[in-house]
Amino acid sequence: MNIIISNSDKTPIYEQIIRQIKDMILNGTLQEGDALPSMRFLAKELRISMITTKRAYEELEREGFIESYVGKGSFVKRANQELILEKNRKEMEEALETAVEKAKHSGVSLADLTEIMHMIYEEG
Repeated sequence: MNIIISNSDKTPIYEQIIRQIKDMILNGTLQEGDALPSMRFLAKELRISMITTKRAYEELEREGFIESYVGKGSFVKRANQELILEKNRKEMEEALETAVEKAKHSGVSLADLTEIMHMIYEEG
């Protein structure tokens, strides 16, 4: 698992771990049932405290992304379609915000922008 910790990032390390593991699960890099590295191994690899990795794993479990079993480890939980749908909606909203800003800056009306979206949607 390739997790990159940035010391210059103001985001706490455990949140950086959470964000990257969530992204790997949501984009399919990590699949249902895949084992995560042990907390001890991940802490050693990242050269951080095991308490930090424990906090990240606990939060991921609380949010429903992973499940942990004593003596066996932590695994990616069955895909939650609602979480995937929410991530996709967020990405669409960000893309639409960019499109709307470009339209406003270019003087494109809402009606024209809506027509463009309809044409793109129907073509796809």
